[in-house]
Amino acid sequence: MNIIDIYENLKKSYEDYIRGFIKIKDARIKDEVLSAVKNNKLWPKALIQFNPAYEQGHSLSEMREKGIRIHENLDLFFDKPFYKHQQEAIELGCSDKEFVVTSGTGSGKSRTFMATIFNYILYHENECTNKTIAIIVYPMNALINSQCDELQRYKDQYMDNSPDQNCPFTFGKYTGQEDSQTRQKLQNNPPNILLTNYMMLELLMTRSGDEQKLRNCFLANLRYLIFDELHTYRGMQGSDVAFLIRRIRALSKNKILCFGTSATMVADDKLTRQEQREKVAEVASCIFGSEYSADQIIEESLSPNSPDKNPTKEEIISAIKGENVTHEKGKHPTAIWIEQNIALQYDKEEKKYFRGEPCSIEDIAKKLKDFIGEEISEDLCYNHIKEILNTYDTNGIPLLPYKIHQFIRQTGNVYATLNRPEKRKITLEENLYCEEESEGSDKKVQYFPIMFSRISGHELYLVKKIPAKKSSSKGEKGKLI
Repeated sequence: MNIIDIYENLKKSYEDYIRGFIKIKDARIKDEVLSAVKNNKLWPKALIQFNPAYEQGHSLSEMREKGIRIHENLDLFFDKPFYKHQQEAIELGCSDKEFVVTSGTGSGKSRTFMATIFNYILYHENECTNKTIAIIVYPMNALINSQCDELQRYKDQYMDNSPDQNCPFTFGKYTGQEDSQTRQKLQNNPPNILLTNYMMLELLMTRSGDEQKLRNCFLANLRYLIFDELHTYRGMQGSDVAFLIRRIRALSKNKILCFGTSATMVADDKLTRQEQREKVAEVASCIFGSEYSADQIIEESLSPNSPDKNPTKEEIISAIKGENVTHEKGKHPTAIWIEQNIALQYDKEEKKYFRGEPCSIEDIAKKLKDFIGEEISEDLCYNHIKEILNTYDTNGIPLLPYKIHQFIRQTGNVYATLNRPEKRKITLEENLYCEEESEGSDKKVQYFPIMFSRISGHELYLVKKIPAKKSSSKGEKGKLI
């Protein structure tokens, strides 16, 4: 599968779609608009974001050897090794400490709090029947449905690994989309793990009637309150969530541990990594109403597929020419160079790798050209990088797994000055004044938006004329806005 070609075809289809409804009579304006479409001015260059490998962490047995209190049956849920950031969060959670995990999409953030919840239930199985000990809050119901499927897989895996035992946990969702029978069942038999959104949790805290039974249950037994996609709770919504959490904490019988997960929280190049963690801890403290330190902010730990040593420019030139090329993962010179210089950035102070900023293929080609020198053209570098992005190793795995990000803005307006058609200045930028027309003059020449007839394509200015006041001097004209 050639992802680059799929992307190019998709972009071409959108360009054809845009061209299909352009009906402009004035030739100068039409040329300006078609030029903008042709030169991709309606969308920036696509950004390539690489998906680096995550550093492996300790197994559950190794965590037990470190003194972490982990039930032996927890292995029945998790038969795959953990990543390092998962391990660090699980160790905090199973030690009754709060945490926030910030790592990329698909990095298994939910395993951190699920392992903590399952561990508690296994140690207190006889005390958890029909008691809600964990509430997981998601910003979208689609995420709740996905997590329900994941919990069912955990349940099935436990039963497959231990057919003589019943699964120790129950779960249910409360999103406002359930029918009355399902809600009644949850109210009469509260699940150990309740999946909901913050609006429904707010209603559960305020409604009377049958829902009061469910509220009384979790206020008496709740141990864990988890908010997924923590970065979405900002502004007024963030304030609402913060007060909701404080009400739950104040009314709960037990001490509640709050966990948060997020793909990103802070993006500020001016801050050091430590300062970024401190900033996230400050935000978490504000939302959850308890003190978080930088040590409780768990970041992803990345691991390069290639050796630390950068390839020489001679090795890359040889690869571009197709000489001595290997498709074995971690050994292709250009793939190594891209991973070490683009996909990953090594922080000497932290002594660990972090994700590089997404950038376009053109930018990668320019950086590669700067590294190589004059011996290879930038066009060859560009084509070579496209080839690398579509190269798979001997096991059918991409040499450099990546995503393409393409931002397409809504089609904009055409603006023009109030001149004769053959002399007026035309722009697609949202400028208020024409600098070229105004140069050397105290009077600023204004741009006005133009609309087009759907039938004839003839242009017309979208303006409003304000008539002169009656008290104004004779001959004074009104003005356009």
